[in-house]
Amino acid sequence: MTRPLVSVLMGDPRLPDESKPGGRYTPDDFEQIDRLKSALEEIADYRFDYLDDHSRLLDDLRTRRPAFALNFCDTGFRNQASLELHVASYLEMLGIPYSGTGPVALGLCYDKALVCAVAHSLGIAVPRERFLRPDEPLSDLEYPAFIKPNRGDGSVGITAESIVHDAREAAACLERLHALLPNESLVAQELLDGDEYGVGIVGNPADGFTLLPVLEVDYSALDPSLPRLLDYSSKTDPSSPYWTDIRFREARIDESMKARMGEWCQLLFQRLGLRDYARFDFRADANGAIKLMEVNPNPAWCWDGKLAHMAGLMGERHSGLLRLIIEAARRRCFGKS
Repeated sequence: MTRPLVSVLMGDPRLPDESKPGGRYTPDDFEQIDRLKSALEEIADYRFDYLDDHSRLLDDLRTRRPAFALNFCDTGFRNQASLELHVASYLEMLGIPYSGTGPVALGLCYDKALVCAVAHSLGIAVPRERFLRPDEPLSDLEYPAFIKPNRGDGSVGITAESIVHDAREAAACLERLHALLPNESLVAQELLDGDEYGVGIVGNPADGFTLLPVLEVDYSALDPSLPRLLDYSSKTDPSSPYWTDIRFREARIDESMKARMGEWCQLLFQRLGLRDYARFDFRADANGAIKLMEVNPNPAWCWDGKLAHMAGLMGERHSGLLRLIIEAARRRCFGKS
């Protein structure tokens, strides 16, 4: 019996990518791609080919028409993050079955303030926050605060200076972000500086969910003088202490709170219209109350990402996590794995 062919959609390493250091793919990015391909080769039930040339991607999808697409193009079309949903839209228009969240939910989740409002409406604890339009003057902000781009991913724009303690620091942060991301809205949140957690889900409402072990961000080796956060350098700069000194471990948290976060995640997964897999980030406030920070549809597929760490805690190799995602998507699309 011929093994099903899975076409893996990816970012284009030939093109610039403004989210990466120097605006180009780095050696670490190419290692991630090689490790992904090696992990997929371990899944003997499928064959894989790869579509990463965005100058030909739309034509290839139309003329070569995959039977099933593993949509790992999290960089967006032509490596533009704002065009991530457009890849899913094109697959929808062509009627190609594919993994991951659809375009409407991808667009919704790209707006952090909207996600926070939806979560609040469902009774899920969220931080106090203010939405800041690009031209909105700063006033009446509660300090300390955390200021970040409202739209975007990969922690772009987030640095130690994103934590502000007074109006002077806030004004400097806004100036920096407006220069980096002109005409983009921002969010100013109450500072959550307690323990930080990630919850991963694989599956769909019709077939049930696999809740991965709750992950905790381990800041214990980080210089105490540095703010505890996962900034842009934690994902892009191997020389940064945010890269070298931050680890992940299984969450040290009581089972009732784990269960509550799992319920929140399943509720949000369904309300936002997510599909196949997602990651939800939480953090405690100064009083220990755990609140939602962000929702990540189609989270990073890389071997050392949070989702892979969660799978490792349950004894799954990277290939095992990838298999879970593929089979969840194929059950949704075809009614079988």
